[in-house]
Amino acid sequence: MSGTSSPEAVKKLLENMQGDLRGLSLECRKKFPPVKEAAESGIIKVKTIAARNTDILAALKENSSEVVQPFLMGCGTKEPKITQLCLAAIQRLMSHEVVSEAAAGNIINMLWQLMENSLEELKLLQTVLVLLTTNTVVHDEALSKAIVLCFRLHFTKDNITNNTAAATVRQVVTVVFERVVAEDERYKDTIEQPAAVQGNSNRRSVSTLKPCAKDAYMLFQDLCQLVNADAPYWLVGMTEMTRTFGLELLESVLNDFPQVFLQHQEFSFLLKERVCPLVIKLFSPNIKFRQGSSTSSSPAPVEKPYFPICMRLLRVVSVLIKQFYSLLVTECEIFLSLLVKFLDADKPQWLRAVAVESIHRLCVQPQLLRSFCQSYDMKQHSTKVFRDIVNALGSFIQSLFLVPSTGNTSVTPNQTGSNASGSTGSAQTNPGVLGMGGGATVLPAFEYRGTWIPILNVTVQGSAKATYLEMLDKVEPPTIPEGYAMSVAFHCLLDLVRGITTMIEGELGEAETVNQTMTETTSLPAQASERQDLQSVSDQSDKELVNRAVWEEMVNACWCGLLAALSLLLDASTDEAATENILKAELTMAALCGRLGLVTSRDAFITAICKGSLPPHYALTVLNSTTAALSSKSYSIQGQNVQMISPSSESHQQVVAVGQPLALQPQGTVMLTSKNIQCMRTLLNLAHCHGAVLGTSWQLVLATLQHLVWILGLKPGVGGALKPGRAVEGPSTVLTTAVMTDLPVISNILSRLFESSQYLDDVSLHHLINALCSLSLEAMDMAYGNNKEPSLFAVAKLLETGLVNMHRIEILWRPLTGHLLEVCQHPNSRMREWGAEALTSLIKAGLTFSHDPPLSQNQRLQLLLLNPLKELSNISHPDIRIKQLECVLQILQSQGDSLGPGWPLVLGVMGAIRSDQGESLIRTAFQCLQLVVTDFLPTMPCTCLQIVVEVAGSFGLHNQELNISLTSIGLLWNISDYFFQRGEIIEKELNKEEAVLQKQAEEKGVVLNRPFHPAPPFDCLWLCLYAKLGELCVDPRPAVRKSAGQTLFSTIGAHGTLLQHSTWHTVIWKVLFHLLDRVRESSTTADKEKIESGGGNILIHHSRDTAEKQWAETWVLTLAGVARIFNTRRYLLQPLGDFSQAWDVLLDHIQSAALSKNNEVSLAALKSFQEILQIVSPVRDSEKPDTPPAINVSVPVVVGTTTATSLGRSFMRTDSIGERMGRYNGSELPVVTDEIEDLNLWWAAWNSWYRIGSESTKPPINFDKLTFIPSQPFLTALIQIFPALYQHIKTGFSMDDLQKLGVILHGAVSVPISSDASPFILPSYTEAVLTSLQEAVLTALDVLQKAICVGSENMQIMYPAIFDQLLAFVEFSCKPPQYGQLETKHIANAKYNQAEWVALNYVPFAERSLEVVVDLYQKTACHKAVVNEKVLQNIIKTLRIPLSLKYSCPSESTWKLAVSSLLKVLSIGLPVARQHASSGKFDSMWPELANTFEDFLFTKSTPPDNLSIQEFQKNESIDVEVVQLISTEILPYANFIPKEFVGQIMTMLNKGSIHSQSSSFTEAEIDIRMREEFSKVCFETLLQFSFSNKVTTPQEGYISRMALSVLLKRSQDVLHRYIEDERLSGKCPLPRQQVTEIIFVLKAVSTLIDSLKKTQPENVDANTWAQVIALYPTLVECITCSSSEVCSALKEALVPFKDFMHPPASKFAF
Repeated sequence: MSGTSSPEAVKKLLENMQGDLRGLSLECRKKFPPVKEAAESGIIKVKTIAARNTDILAALKENSSEVVQPFLMGCGTKEPKITQLCLAAIQRLMSHEVVSEAAAGNIINMLWQLMENSLEELKLLQTVLVLLTTNTVVHDEALSKAIVLCFRLHFTKDNITNNTAAATVRQVVTVVFERVVAEDERYKDTIEQPAAVQGNSNRRSVSTLKPCAKDAYMLFQDLCQLVNADAPYWLVGMTEMTRTFGLELLESVLNDFPQVFLQHQEFSFLLKERVCPLVIKLFSPNIKFRQGSSTSSSPAPVEKPYFPICMRLLRVVSVLIKQFYSLLVTECEIFLSLLVKFLDADKPQWLRAVAVESIHRLCVQPQLLRSFCQSYDMKQHSTKVFRDIVNALGSFIQSLFLVPSTGNTSVTPNQTGSNASGSTGSAQTNPGVLGMGGGATVLPAFEYRGTWIPILNVTVQGSAKATYLEMLDKVEPPTIPEGYAMSVAFHCLLDLVRGITTMIEGELGEAETVNQTMTETTSLPAQASERQDLQSVSDQSDKELVNRAVWEEMVNACWCGLLAALSLLLDASTDEAATENILKAELTMAALCGRLGLVTSRDAFITAICKGSLPPHYALTVLNSTTAALSSKSYSIQGQNVQMISPSSESHQQVVAVGQPLALQPQGTVMLTSKNIQCMRTLLNLAHCHGAVLGTSWQLVLATLQHLVWILGLKPGVGGALKPGRAVEGPSTVLTTAVMTDLPVISNILSRLFESSQYLDDVSLHHLINALCSLSLEAMDMAYGNNKEPSLFAVAKLLETGLVNMHRIEILWRPLTGHLLEVCQHPNSRMREWGAEALTSLIKAGLTFSHDPPLSQNQRLQLLLLNPLKELSNISHPDIRIKQLECVLQILQSQGDSLGPGWPLVLGVMGAIRSDQGESLIRTAFQCLQLVVTDFLPTMPCTCLQIVVEVAGSFGLHNQELNISLTSIGLLWNISDYFFQRGEIIEKELNKEEAVLQKQAEEKGVVLNRPFHPAPPFDCLWLCLYAKLGELCVDPRPAVRKSAGQTLFSTIGAHGTLLQHSTWHTVIWKVLFHLLDRVRESSTTADKEKIESGGGNILIHHSRDTAEKQWAETWVLTLAGVARIFNTRRYLLQPLGDFSQAWDVLLDHIQSAALSKNNEVSLAALKSFQEILQIVSPVRDSEKPDTPPAINVSVPVVVGTTTATSLGRSFMRTDSIGERMGRYNGSELPVVTDEIEDLNLWWAAWNSWYRIGSESTKPPINFDKLTFIPSQPFLTALIQIFPALYQHIKTGFSMDDLQKLGVILHGAVSVPISSDASPFILPSYTEAVLTSLQEAVLTALDVLQKAICVGSENMQIMYPAIFDQLLAFVEFSCKPPQYGQLETKHIANAKYNQAEWVALNYVPFAERSLEVVVDLYQKTACHKAVVNEKVLQNIIKTLRIPLSLKYSCPSESTWKLAVSSLLKVLSIGLPVARQHASSGKFDSMWPELANTFEDFLFTKSTPPDNLSIQEFQKNESIDVEVVQLISTEILPYANFIPKEFVGQIMTMLNKGSIHSQSSSFTEAEIDIRMREEFSKVCFETLLQFSFSNKVTTPQEGYISRMALSVLLKRSQDVLHRYIEDERLSGKCPLPRQQVTEIIFVLKAVSTLIDSLKKTQPENVDANTWAQVIALYPTLVECITCSSSEVCSALKEALVPFKDFMHPPASKFAF
């Protein structure tokens, strides 16, 4: 004010006033004299006042009514110029505040008049404004009049006036309320309690208010009335008013002066009673209106929403909610619900836009939102306002994307026309938006399923700058640009999230710091002074509980809607900045949910980010299951369903990377867009900054990262960090340069992410590890069954996590290593390689890390760290084991001396290597072992020595690398030396340990269990060593077996003296015999496949070219070695008391060796057999007992060779055997008896021999190429043993034994030989020589036969058995013995180079046997046993075979020898048979004999084609010889011979008398080959016998007559048939056989007639003659035949008939 009250200013004022008055008087001089006068008196008045008063202004104010009067009169002239002058003057007065209340009232009245006359309207407004703003003199009616005046001017015809008036009204209203504020300020120190407002009886009763407040109250009340279209109480004189203007005024008041309403109850009352109902009433058209519904349910037409009002109402509502929420809780609930309704899809576009703007205004006020949540959402039975707002935003956004479906009431075309067509159009014209244009800038937009919505830059972050809520000048609803509503809604969401999270996290942070101070204070002892603090702290925590409930409710209320909307927007976003904002929102929400422990919502947000990171429809189970769970909760928003919209596939984004999906089946490639990468970075950000709150959602995060890392082709490097690498196979990953530059950054963030795990608390760390493990399990499942590159993300990250958390490794070691061990077992090599890499790195890091306390004092931790190393041994993959062993080697080199209790584990690892695990693996492990044996034996506990032995032994057994095995046997030798040298120390320590263990065992009440238990611990160590060497003696490789055998027998020799005597029992039974068992077992199961070469270029001798042959050597050597120990340690073994059992076991081994399917072993076993039979005294040649020569030769040789070669080493190392034996009993060797007297031992030997024999000669059941057939030398040796053995047991040798022997002999002879051996064993086929085996067999029988001969009577019953045996051999001539079902080739057909079996030429053997039989029979024919046992019959039966085969015999000599033998035997046997005829002992022989004759004389076999005529005749003479035997030896004694037999003989002779025919003869030979001579002899014998006078019984004669009649009948038939055929055949000659047959018949007829003539007439039956004569006509008919041979034969047959030609006699001459 100083400006207007300074003297200069006052002076100026006075001058101006006088000037104004002068001017006025001038203007009014002519027309308005009264005014002029008033002006002039005014001048005087002013001057007077100026002269009289010091405070000129105050004086002016007092007299203002008078001072103003001339000007008022001037205005009354209604003359424009005058009026303007006056108004300017009045304003000047006002501005100097020299106007009193009264003057002011006058001025206002004057102004009113001017207004009514529509004069100087703008000046009027100006004047009012100056009047009201410069001072506060105007009150009550005057004020109301001034205000009405302004309102009236607002409604003139003139636009400028209207607008100016509107502005003035606004300013005036503001002034009114500013006065209230100033008034309150003045009185603020003297606050008196305002009287309670009494009811509402009189609306104007505001007596309690101060003047300014009262004015304001009245004004506000009337504004409400006016808006409600009611009459005002105070603003009298209002003529018209618009709602829009009223609402604007209301809004500005509420917005600018909230404190007035909050501080004065009267005003609050107005708000509640007037404003809110008014707003709700005015909203009704908007609520009821539905776009497109032509008729409404109510009959009255629905008022259409009116944009200006609606928009202003929303502005009012915004202010009400913002400023007076605490007063109007219920009303706000209604307003908010309305706002939400206005977003519905069926509301007009503009309405939705302004509603969104209004909501945006709320969203930027988090504290307000918090209050909503507390006041509504958290109260029962209240609308969930906060939730509804968020959900409404969500469904609003969604509705913008989804083109309205037909289900909705159809949209009026004009409303959506612009939007719908615009959007589709833009989508069509926009296919190139993909960023194909390289750097082409693209409009930021959302695009979803063909709907394209641009993103407009509508507001600055965090402020709600509205566009349409500010369009106060628009009457018609504006057209909303495409994308506007979406952009606002989008910002709403972002601001909402930003506000809530910032607010809650701020409060959380405070709460946490309070908690920390609280825990600190509570941890101190509470002094009296601190009690209060504690109290406040507890209040604090209650407050926090309340707060937490609010926070959780806020999050729970909003997350579903937010997520739905954000996910949709994320999917639709094509703009990087928008995407960034969405992701940031999702990230902050996820983190917030995590901090509040709201798992479901946290996981949902994280899932959304994860899905955004991956290509669309990417099959990732973790995410899909989570989404499924979410989408099943599609939540309802006021009856609308909002689904989780799944990402659309057509993302219009620049593709920046193409890679392979991480999936089971290759599915082509997937593309990553820049948006995916953006999401990925967000995800990394989330994990990095908020890892502690992720909990179980680590699973989601890591799964996604893993897939992304995979698609981008990042591969793990050292320590688990991921580096860009190329994919190994498949179409390789394609990356744009944009991503290539990002990759190092991404991999760096990834690494930092896991490094930061060291700051996580234990629980979070476990969550992280569990997530990595389950991720890794999935990767493992996926990598099964294929060798594609697996995803190594999880494993690499487990390693990283483990390494950075080494300081607390114990808490995560088990889950970590447990899982890595599973990875190590995976079939996919890359996968397990990484598993092993991770595990071994962790173990090494763990052992070298300086733990507190150090490992040496924390054995439990040391074992815990080493344990996984041991567990790796259960995995068979060699690559894993290489890693394991390299790790062991490094541990040994760095920590070998401090392993202590870890030794068993480490040794266990070396020992767990199996043979099949590859050479390099075994070599590495062996390196470790060598290191241990050379450097660490003295440092390890003695109890571990046994483990060292076992491990060294196990390396011997490895079959990958021969040198290692041999070296490890050397190591065992070194270890045994170490035992020997440090024996006493080791023994002491072991005994001490043993005592401790024994004590523990007793306390637990269990038996101490260790191998070889009863023996003392030091002996046990030796026994373990022996047992290991024993195992090596049965190694698959011959060299190892040989070396181990030598070492074993050497160590037993060299260090055996250290053992206690009782331990020898264990050595024999548990070591040696056990070894023999194993060798036997292995040898019998050894492979017979040929081994081509011994690895490298070593050639293998053919005698060792199969595993079986190599085992054979081992078996031979082992057997010899054991026998040697039996020899050298005899003095120790005999006192042990079970020598005979040991003998039996040894015999058993010899037996099984002899029966092994290997010629070398079996032969050697037989030689060992002989050797142990002489175990008592190594016999010198000169002193040998009389045994067959073969044995003499063979035994020493074999023994000698085995000693010299295989066991040479064993005795070089020892001191002399004699000396060591001396230590036990004097220096003398014990004297051993010369012969094994013990008969039991001989019989045991016989039993063994029998078992060997019977088993080795028994044919197998079925054959194939590999069937073993014993060799000839073996069988020969076997049979050769018998005579010697027999000498010892002959006294008890019984018939049973003989039969046993027979079986063996027969079997042995039946064995064929292989074709490749046949040239060495078989004589050439033509030589009739016996093999040595056959000779041995006959020798054995010979020995027996001689023994029987001189033996007692009861031995002689063995003769028949010997005959049987020999006869069986005789049969071999024709039926070579079958060796089971084996097919043997005849030697002539065998190919030497094929493994075929050749039957021996048994003919010489059989023939020799036959000779022996004949010999023996000649000696023993009359022997009782021979007679009783039907030996003769058996001989005949046997001979019948070659005789019946005759020409079919394998060898011609056979049947000839058989005939001669038969004749010899019969010549001796028949007399004996006749002699015993009555006893019936020979009854069954006769038919056999008859059959034999029959088969021989009428053989079915044909003579060979190449048989010369001389030969044939020679053979025929043999036949004749037989017939002669019949006629001399048999027929004459017919009385002593059974009748049937004689009958058979007769039939046979009868048959012989007709010529036998052979179709194969040439015509030239026919005459000779007819066996005419034989036929003749038969005939003659027959006839001689038939017609001889000696016929003793009529029966015999009858037989012969019968024979004759049969003969004649047959002739008749043959002739008849021939004649028939000849007639039918015409010119064709008849078959050769038929011609031959007829010739035979004709010759037989002639012979018969000759014979008949020679016979005594009385012996010929008349009937016979009749039959002969009856042939004649038939013969005559044959004359017509064409064959010349038949004719000549016919001639011969017809000639004898001349003798029957007699002149006819009288009638009865015949």
